[in-house]
Amino acid sequence: MGRISAQERRENVIRAAITEFARTGYHGTSTAAIAKPVGVTQPYLFRLFPDKKAIFVAALVRSMEDTRLAFERAADGVEDGEQALQSLTSAYAHLMSTRPETLLMQMQGYVAVAAAEAQSDDLIGEVVRAGWMRIWETVHLSLGADADATASFFACGMLGNTLTAIGLPASTGR
Repeated sequence: MGRISAQERRENVIRAAITEFARTGYHGTSTAAIAKPVGVTQPYLFRLFPDKKAIFVAALVRSMEDTRLAFERAADGVEDGEQALQSLTSAYAHLMSTRPETLLMQMQGYVAVAAAEAQSDDLIGEVVRAGWMRIWETVHLSLGADADATASFFACGMLGNTLTAIGLPASTGR
């Protein structure tokens, strides 16, 4: 069993950060809470990332890209719009049930955008908007560029995210 590389530790930190930030948000999460499950010290954490905000941004980027990739894989090779919708819906439900922290991290990102913009710091907003647009485009194209179907998909998805966040099963919203 070999030594873990800095890149692997960085990846582990990002995964731990997604879990911690999803649970307690940007301001409620300490860097110590992120470092502990990874088995690194806070000084080492800051060798991997310049500051807490950089960790948050990396966690946001990863959670949004994981979501986009899940949708891309779900729609891969599916030509029919209705079949694509069913496949994307299944992928969303699977994310909610197996990795809710991925979606909750994104919701924490939306909250952080409002707080950051109030302080005239738009980096988080830029990251969230760019990630959202990549997810939107992936779903939109998978649904045959149907704006109504795309909007409906995301409306139902946000309802599912909200139900997950408050501890109710996503199926409650159907």
